[in-house]
Amino acid sequence: MTKSGRELLDEARNQIPEITADDVKSRLDSGENLALIDVREPDEYRAGYISGAEHVSRGFLELKIEQVVPDRSTPIVAYCAGGVRSLFAAQVMKDMGYDNVLSMEGGYGKWKDLGHPVQVDKQMSNEQLNRYSRHFLLSQIGEKGQSKLLDSSVLLVGAGGLGSPTALYLAAAGVGTIGIIDLDVVDMSNLQRQIIHNNTRVGTSKVESAKTTINELNPDINVITIEERLNRSNALEIFKNYDVIVNGADNFPTRYLVNDASVFLGKPIVDASIFKFEGQATVYHPSEGGPCYRCLYPEPPPPGMVPSCQDAGVLGALCGTMGSIQATEVVKLLVGFGETLVGKLLLYNATKSQFRTLKVRRDPACPVCGDSPSITELIDYEFFCGLKEEPTA
Repeated sequence: MTKSGRELLDEARNQIPEITADDVKSRLDSGENLALIDVREPDEYRAGYISGAEHVSRGFLELKIEQVVPDRSTPIVAYCAGGVRSLFAAQVMKDMGYDNVLSMEGGYGKWKDLGHPVQVDKQMSNEQLNRYSRHFLLSQIGEKGQSKLLDSSVLLVGAGGLGSPTALYLAAAGVGTIGIIDLDVVDMSNLQRQIIHNNTRVGTSKVESAKTTINELNPDINVITIEERLNRSNALEIFKNYDVIVNGADNFPTRYLVNDASVFLGKPIVDASIFKFEGQATVYHPSEGGPCYRCLYPEPPPPGMVPSCQDAGVLGALCGTMGSIQATEVVKLLVGFGETLVGKLLLYNATKSQFRTLKVRRDPACPVCGDSPSITELIDYEFFCGLKEEPTA
C-alpha cells in the first residue's frame, strides 16, 4: 500500500511528541542532560545553530547517531529548519531503540524568531570545505574541530627528521599557524629522512625550505620562521605564542630547555625521539596530571655516552612513523578527542614492527613540575648537561 508524503508526516506526528522552542530552552538552561540533534544539511548548520547541538544531517542519521548518542535512554530533541524533517528523524531514532525522542516544533526558524541565542562557527571558503571534507565526516572532528585546528598554533622545535613529517601532516590537517625554529641549513645527508626538504634547497635555510613546502601543500597555513638558536634568553618569549610545543630536538640541552620553558608556561609538549631502528613518543603535560621530561630523566647522561643519529645512523622511514604519531597527538590535543599519550610512553621497534606502551607518572619530587620545585627559572643547559665548564667568577 502506497502512502503520500502527508500521510507519512501524520504518522510521524502521531508517534513523536513535539516540544516548543521555549520549553527546549528552559530544559537546556536548567542543565538537563539533553541531547540536542540538528538534522539539517551542512550548509544550513554552517549558517547558525543552537549552542550545544550536535550536527547529524538527516542523510547520515542512521549511520552516525549511535556514535553521537551511544546511550539509547538519553533524552533527545531533534530539530530542523521548520519542524518537519526532525519528525521523520525522530521517528527513525525511535525505531532504532531510542525511547525518549522529541521533535522541536517550528524548528530552528522558530527558535530564532523567539530571539533565543544562536551560534555561528568560523566560515570556511569553498576550497576549505573541499580540502577538509574527510575531517568533516569524522564525528570526533567535524567542522567544529576543523575550526579549532584553523584557529590553533603549534611550534615545531626543529625542521629535521621528526619535524619534517610532523609539519607536513599538521599543515595538511589545517593547523592555522605553524612556527618553526631551526638555525641549520639543508644538507644532502638530511634528505634520506627530512622529507620536507629537497635537492634544490641544499645549502639553504631549513626553516625557509620548510615554509616553502608547507605553503605549496596548503596555502591556508601561516608559517612563522624563526631562524635562530633556541636558548634560555628567547625560549619563553617564543613559546608563549603557541598552543602546543612539538619537540624534535636531537640534543639534551635543548630537550631540557624545551621541557622547563613549557612547564613554566603550562604548555603541552608532544615529544618524540629516534635512534637507529627504535623510536619513542609521549606527551608531557604536568598541568593535566602527567609527568614532564625531568620526571622520567632527572639528569642527562654523561657527555658522549649516548651516540647521536649522525654517529649511529637512523632508518629514514622511522622518522615518518614517529612524526606521524606526533602530528596525531597534536590534533587530539587541539580538537579535544581520544586518549592522548599524557602519562604514557609509546615505544616502537621497527625491526620487529612492534609497539609497546608503558605507564609513566609525574614525580612529586621533580625539581621543575614537582610539589616543591627547586628550579623556577631557565638555567644554563649546556653547563647542566656537562657540555661546558662551570663559569668562573
